[in-house]
Amino acid sequence: MGACILLLRGVNVSGANRLPMAEFREMLTGLGLEGVRTHIQSGNAVFRDPGEAGLADRIGAAITARFGFTPAVFLLTLADYDAILAANPYRAEGRADSAKVHIFFLATPAPVPEADLATLRTFAAGGEALHLTDAALYLHAPHGIGRSVLAEKIPRFVKTPQTARNQRSAEAISALAHEVAG
Repeated sequence: MGACILLLRGVNVSGANRLPMAEFREMLTGLGLEGVRTHIQSGNAVFRDPGEAGLADRIGAAITARFGFTPAVFLLTLADYDAILAANPYRAEGRADSAKVHIFFLATPAPVPEADLATLRTFAAGGEALHLTDAALYLHAPHGIGRSVLAEKIPRFVKTPQTARNQRSAEAISALAHEVAG
């Protein structure tokens, strides 16, 4: 049995959408999921893949019922998740400083016209770069994502639900999922 990766958007940010990880693990286990583990406090979980249709919706509904808010839910198989990590064109830069490389996981492919991508890239400064695929947007922000105008503009041009993780967190989540998968 493989593993699933669950990423939530917008939890435990500036005191909003509080999601205590122990209670989150308990909730996921209560849904019948096995091998549940979480990574840091930002809504990352892994568990054995139950092969269940509609699981993301069920998890979203359970979070709403128990915690009173509805985050965007991203559910990926370990194979799909690892393929996204492998496609990162900025892996070398991330090895040097993984906090400067971010992967924006996309809920659906975001067909962004080349002209819009060109406009988005005009906001890049100080060596910033981005690369868009159907599954993810990769951002290299050498001076940090917090100061990046390019990062701030991404949702304006890439109009699909998305959640970002820095390369260090993304790789740690993968390692945790591989442990769960056995």
